[in-house]
Amino acid sequence: MVGTCRHFATIACAILRARGVASRARCGFGTYFQEGRGYDHWITEYRDDDQHRWVRIDTEHLGKDFVERPEHLAPDEFLTGGEAWLRYRRGMIDPQTFGVPGTDHAWGPHEISGNAVRDLASLCKQETLPWDEWGRMTEAYEGRTGPGYDQLIDRVADANSKDDPSTLARLFGNEDLAVPQRIIS
Repeated sequence: MVGTCRHFATIACAILRARGVASRARCGFGTYFQEGRGYDHWITEYRDDDQHRWVRIDTEHLGKDFVERPEHLAPDEFLTGGEAWLRYRRGMIDPQTFGVPGTDHAWGPHEISGNAVRDLASLCKQETLPWDEWGRMTEAYEGRTGPGYDQLIDRVADANSKDDPSTLARLFGNEDLAVPQRIIS
């Protein structure tokens, strides 16, 4: 199959959902492609009801050797946009090591915040394309946001880490975060 990681993640979700398995696509960064780097990536999570938890799986790379167990990723092998944002804000990661491979410009805090917003959209069942922009994303990519936007992304990152659909839905209603009818793609 030819496609991006997002295609693999959303198709896997559709198949799992058709079989009655709760699943969701997650937007963030694979840390297993190159040591010391977080590469823009999408994966699938499915709900393991027996263990009462979400399991992360990289459906695009099943059968490949990027990571030992792509069918059950370890906690640090994939960071959602929100998880990466929280680590950046706490000084735990260098944001310049997180971005889109093959580019010179698509690295840094703006890429992390963009993936945090895309992950929120995905958790609210709006799985956008990896390059879609809306709200204040373009301003963030151009360095034209400030502390207020960073604090909003703090809230996004916190909400994305909790399994509370009503909190996600309320936050997703913010005009800077909701996916509009038309998107810059």
